[in-house]
Amino acid sequence: KVGWYNAVLQPAFHLPYTDDTLAFVVLSTPSMFDKALKPFVSKERLKIIRDPVDQCVSHHLSRVKEKFPDQRVDIMFDYEMLPSRKPKFLAQTAAHVSGAAYYYQRKDVKLDPWGKKKIFGVCIHPKYGGWFAIRGLLLFPDIQVPFLEQPAPVDCVSTEEKRIELLEQFNFHWQDGRYRDIIEVKERYSEEQKAYFATPPAERFRLLGLSQEAQ
Repeated sequence: KVGWYNAVLQPAFHLPYTDDTLAFVVLSTPSMFDKALKPFVSKERLKIIRDPVDQCVSHHLSRVKEKFPDQRVDIMFDYEMLPSRKPKFLAQTAAHVSGAAYYYQRKDVKLDPWGKKKIFGVCIHPKYGGWFAIRGLLLFPDIQVPFLEQPAPVDCVSTEEKRIELLEQFNFHWQDGRYRDIIEVKERYSEEQKAYFATPPAERFRLLGLSQEAQ
């Protein structure tokens, strides 16, 4: 429910819907690369592709919206900004309050070793660890669900030592991706997918077999 999200944030970040409004947090799993992105790119080859992942997600969420012709469906994407340059929604908070993934933050560590350093939090999924992404929100403004019970996210990094290790790796060594394997995972990105996301955005087209013209 939108109210779960609004309850943990300052008013400046609230979503402009009533508390009982139904919302879905959309995640992409490791298989998205082969099952959605590559087919989308090969189908759209002759059109203008600026950001393959964002356009692929947009395409699929628009198709979900089409399945509900009699409903108002609002879509927010993880990359969208408000005119104030604030994100339209805080993806990791949304994932946590919906029960999709646990958002580990500095406040989850009792004996904080970082002093004055800025430490960013990170979501971990009980099945995919850090090998997933939060892509968007689907909101149904006309559907009110006062009866919906809030599920707690699975606290899969439960020891103090592991939480410190997770936040250390994510904040200071995120490039090597070790934080993603902080727990045992059921599925992770393929080598091809790892290479894609490790490549600077401007050079990714080549990896998908896209020409300069498509850019």
